[in-house]
Amino acid sequence: MTNTATGTLRRKPAQRRSAERVGRMLDECARLLDEVGYEGLTTKEVARRAEVPIGTFYQFFPDKQGLVRALAYRNLEAYLARITATLAHTTINDWTEATDLVIDEFVWMKRSTPGFSVFDFGLALAAPGTSRMLDEALEDNLVVADRLRALLIELIGVPAGEVQARAFVVAVEAADAVLKLAFRACPDGDPDLIAECKRLVRRYLSDHLG
Repeated sequence: MTNTATGTLRRKPAQRRSAERVGRMLDECARLLDEVGYEGLTTKEVARRAEVPIGTFYQFFPDKQGLVRALAYRNLEAYLARITATLAHTTINDWTEATDLVIDEFVWMKRSTPGFSVFDFGLALAAPGTSRMLDEALEDNLVVADRLRALLIELIGVPAGEVQARAFVVAVEAADAVLKLAFRACPDGDPDLIAECKRLVRRYLSDHLG
């Protein structure tokens, strides 16, 4: 897997001021995705709203797709951080409760995080050449499944192994499809479809996680 932590930016901010500028550009990118969508997003408008020279934008991002690639990575890191924080303060009796929590955190971000409903980890964007936003070598769902599995192995000790790794990929693909349906049916996510998503993932993974 390529190093997505450094690979999303042309260069890593060396000073706090530069890091703040990158953060503002990503924030404005997210807001503009909600307002005008991916097709309407322009690097010039992102730079204007973030109050940075366009030359500064290109110091960190090669183009519009590079910008949304960095946003996808930031979204994934924020998602995993929320899961980690919630698990640290929640009593989990078994892995099924953890899978419900993973879905709940995604739904919360879908409802609350700017730009996430348009462009979560790169998966929601229907644009050519954007199925590998998190890692140039792997499709986005494979990256998400791998990171989720590693996190749950570390935090709650779910079984590790090749069969379980494949099962997580299938579960993420299935959940992605059903949650897309839920948010097409209702802007805040159809609660019945979200419940069906949880039921589907639990039943499928029960054959592999025990």
